[in-house]
Amino acid sequence: MALNLKELSKKRELLSPGHRACSGCGSILAIRQVMMAVEGPVVVGFATGCMEVVTTVYPYTAWRVPYIHNAFENVAATMSGVETAYRAARKQGKISEDVKFIAFGGDGGTYDIGLQSLSGAMERGHDLLYVCYNNEAYMNTGIQRSSSTPFAAATSTCPVGDVELGKTQHSKDLTAIMAAHDIPYVAQATPHNWRDLIGKVKKALAIRGPKFINISASCFRGWRLPPHLSVDVSRLAVETCFWPLYEVENGEWKLNYKPKEKLPIAELFKLQGRFSHIFEEANRELLDQAQAFVDRKWEDLLKRTGDKVQKVLA
Repeated sequence: MALNLKELSKKRELLSPGHRACSGCGSILAIRQVMMAVEGPVVVGFATGCMEVVTTVYPYTAWRVPYIHNAFENVAATMSGVETAYRAARKQGKISEDVKFIAFGGDGGTYDIGLQSLSGAMERGHDLLYVCYNNEAYMNTGIQRSSSTPFAAATSTCPVGDVELGKTQHSKDLTAIMAAHDIPYVAQATPHNWRDLIGKVKKALAIRGPKFINISASCFRGWRLPPHLSVDVSRLAVETCFWPLYEVENGEWKLNYKPKEKLPIAELFKLQGRFSHIFEEANRELLDQAQAFVDRKWEDLLKRTGDKVQKVLA
């Protein structure tokens, strides 16, 4: 299936302009692209988080579809119930439409607080797509570290000082954890490659059963990044193999993009103020550790995928 940019531009936006997301917000770019992939009726569930706040400031909403906001930790459980109620109503002949269900959560509500809810929904086999907009910290409440926050990144709860130099742990590989649930579809994407992202959402929505897509989405405040570089930093995350583009379809791992020249992780980190301390000569070991971790994860992925690139779209 080929995506045509002109045709996409003619589609009615399901996430309206006029929301209150920051200029240069990677998360809102990601969510907008997700919704551009939707065809037909859809119900959206949203965990508490920065994107919920900026799109639904009472009494206004930027959503042009049925939308449910719930607590930080339970959007997967809520949408499980909604999807089950829909199946019951359809079985009883009360609904004839083919309705899709999408749950959104940030990394805090997905990697951490909502992991039990998410795992349960995937294990039970609910027909829904869960999308994580991953900005790598609890950005809505003051930039606290999450299990998605990268090694050595500075946040309000793992600051740079005399005792520690940012986060001391590497980020959790939640995409692989979801693949381990043996669900029909799992993928990673970024907003800079709209064709790949939208194609993955279209593919996921066409599959029956539980699906999960993890999207790297920059936050200029938390990453201490100039707002106009949000797309550039998304591209560099892929070119450095910090955030590879891949999918796992029915247990088969597929690499969707391989850089012609793998860039060093320093190219990604030097744009972000949260990593400025690792470029000091005394802290050089931190950069080396971060590079070694990325290299190891990249080699593991190449082994899983057979080092063969399979694009989502022709």
